[in-house]
Amino acid sequence: MRRLSDRTETFTDSVIRRMTRISNAYGAVNLSQGFPDFDPPAELLESLGRVASSGSVLNHQYSITWGAQAFRDALAEKQSARMGIDIDPNEHIVVTCGSTEAMMAAMMTVANPGDRVAIFSPFYENYGADAILSGAEPVYVPLVPPMFSFDPMRLEAAFRDEGAKALILCNPSNPCGKVFTRPELELIADIVKRYDAYVITDEVYEHIVYSPHVHTYMASLPGMWERTISCSSLSKTYSITGWRLGYTIAPSGITDRIKKVHDFLTVGAAAPLQEAVVCALKFPQSYYDELLDLYSGKRDLLCGGLDDLGIPHTVPEGAYYVMLDISEFGYASDLEFCDDLARLVGVGAVPGSSFFKEPENRYVRLHFAKRDETLRAALRRLGSLRERIAPHAG
Repeated sequence: MRRLSDRTETFTDSVIRRMTRISNAYGAVNLSQGFPDFDPPAELLESLGRVASSGSVLNHQYSITWGAQAFRDALAEKQSARMGIDIDPNEHIVVTCGSTEAMMAAMMTVANPGDRVAIFSPFYENYGADAILSGAEPVYVPLVPPMFSFDPMRLEAAFRDEGAKALILCNPSNPCGKVFTRPELELIADIVKRYDAYVITDEVYEHIVYSPHVHTYMASLPGMWERTISCSSLSKTYSITGWRLGYTIAPSGITDRIKKVHDFLTVGAAAPLQEAVVCALKFPQSYYDELLDLYSGKRDLLCGGLDDLGIPHTVPEGAYYVMLDISEFGYASDLEFCDDLARLVGVGAVPGSSFFKEPENRYVRLHFAKRDETLRAALRRLGSLRERIAPHAG
C-alpha cells in the first residue's frame, strides 16, 4: 500500500489524554488532564435546560458559521472592556470548537508551508502539532526553570536568524504557570514588530491569575492589535471543557481569513451551547473574583500539602498546574515514572518531557481543578510516594 502522510509520523497522540486513560485503567486520582470534577455555575446549567426545551427548532440546527449573534455580541462587550479594544462582534470574532480549533485556524491563517513559527518551551503539546499540520516548522525558545525566564537574544534570534513568521504565546502558561509581565510582553512586542511578524496568543487562563500577578493582553499593547490573533475558550473560566466553545479575536482582515478556514474545518460550534452560554458571558465581576478565590484556595491546598510531604514543586503564577520535581527518583523516563505513579501510588500525572523540546525528565505536571476532597485524596496517596517508588537507577 502507498504511504500515509509523512506529517502524521512526526508527532504522537496526546500524552495528556493518554495519561487520563492510564489513570482510569489503574483507578488513580486523575490530576493529569486539566478538567474539573465539579459542576459549572448553576445559572449556566439552567440556561442550557431552557435552550434545550425552548421549542425552537433553530436552536438545534446550524448556527451562523462564525458564531451565533447573541454569543458574539456578549463576547464583544465582555472582551472590549477587558482588553481595552473596541471589538466588533461581526468583524473581529470567530466562534470555534474550543481553543484547540481556534489555535489551528489561527496557525493555518498565518503560516504557509515552509514558514517557521516560534514557540516557547515548555509548551502545550498541541502547538507543535498545529505547526506541523499547517506545514510550518516549529522553532523553540526555552523558558528556563525554575523561574521559566527567557533570553531576549535567543528570542530575537528565532526571528532574525531562523526567520520565524509568528510566535505562539501561552499566557498564563500551561504547563509552567508563568504569567508574562508587561515589560516582558513589551519586549516580545518590540521584537515581533521589528521583524514584521505575528503573535498567536492562547489566553484560556486569563481569569486565573494569582495576586500580585496581572494578566496583560498582547493585543492591547501599542502596535500589536494589527498583528495579534487572540485565542481563548470558555472551558476553564466556566468549567465547561466538554462544551468545546472557543473563539478568535483579530482585526477584520485576519478574521476574514480565519472565517474561511473555520468554515471548512468544522462548519460551526454547537448551536444550543452557544445560546446557553450567553448568560455566563454577562456575569458580573464578582463571578471572576469568586473564581480566582476558588482556585487560589485549591492552589494553596495542593502546594501546602506537597510542602508538608517534602515534595519539591513549582508554585504557579497563573492557570492551575503544578510541576513536581522528581529528580530524587532517578528515572531516565518521566513517562515510566508517571505510569508507576498511577499504578503504584494511585495518582495520575503528565510527564514533563511532553511539554519540553529540550531533553527534560525531572518534572511531572499535576493540576488542581478538582474538588478539595479529590485533592486531599491525591495528597493522602502521595504520602506513600517514597515507600512505593524507590530511587531508580534509570
